[in-house]
Amino acid sequence: MTVAADASPTSVETEAPPRKRRLALPLAPYLQAAPLALILGAFLLLPIAAIVIVSFWDYDSVQIYPAFVTLNYEESLGSWVTWSTFLNTLKFVAIVWAITLVVGFWVAYFLAFHVRTSKMQTVLFLVCTVPFLTSNIIRMISWVPFLGRNGLLNSALVELGIVPAPLEFLLFSEFAVVLAMVHLYALFMVTPIFNTLVRIDRSLVEAARDAGASSWQILTNVIIPLAKPGIAIGSIFVVTLVLGDFITVRFMSGGQSASMGLMIANQISLLQYPAAAANAVALLILVLLMMAAILKIVDIRKEL
Repeated sequence: MTVAADASPTSVETEAPPRKRRLALPLAPYLQAAPLALILGAFLLLPIAAIVIVSFWDYDSVQIYPAFVTLNYEESLGSWVTWSTFLNTLKFVAIVWAITLVVGFWVAYFLAFHVRTSKMQTVLFLVCTVPFLTSNIIRMISWVPFLGRNGLLNSALVELGIVPAPLEFLLFSEFAVVLAMVHLYALFMVTPIFNTLVRIDRSLVEAARDAGASSWQILTNVIIPLAKPGIAIGSIFVVTLVLGDFITVRFMSGGQSASMGLMIANQISLLQYPAAAANAVALLILVLLMMAAILKIVDIRKEL
């Protein structure tokens, strides 16, 4: 009887901690996610909510009026200037995405499959990141003395007799805008694709080669399908950056081209904040739709 009496408190004490743990477990995930949720709410959701609210306000040349109106969206979406600017922006997105995809894939492919040692892969990848040690403005300005009418490229072409006169389209044109954007954003395509390619099991490539597959068949049937998550992540980076870019368009086109980002920046400079907010909301919806389309095609969760 004494032993039983002594054992019962011990069994109660050993059972108590698991009960407390079971009560605390449902709250643990929420407590762990709370800091990140607060940061995202303060620095992402609240600014977006503020932009949406301001987009429904009214304004004149003097001040902004906190009133619920849809005039900003009606003027924006009902204007052919806005739609032409949207189309011009999408043209930049499509061209820059296609070029950066081709360049980024082949650079990543070379680093992953033709560079044998991981140390040399790291060195060459760091070489690709050297231009990012300077600002975007400096990298854009560096194209001016190269592409200008009396620049290095035109001078070389004229002296070699390839062209009779300097080429006018090289600078302050849409060609210059696309070239500068490819230069600025190509690495955002190289990095995720390279990260995906180095994870591919080389035994899969060897098995395909032993089965009689050609190099092109290995590329199209093995490597590219396995690289789709990296391509999707790189596409998201490039698409979102090009859609929001306005400095490159303003500087490299010489004011001869337009984009949604540049139109929003001009409206802000004119203190037309509600109209700029409405265009920003429309641009945000376009970005979300394009990201949803990419994520619908490729599942990037295996890469994250």
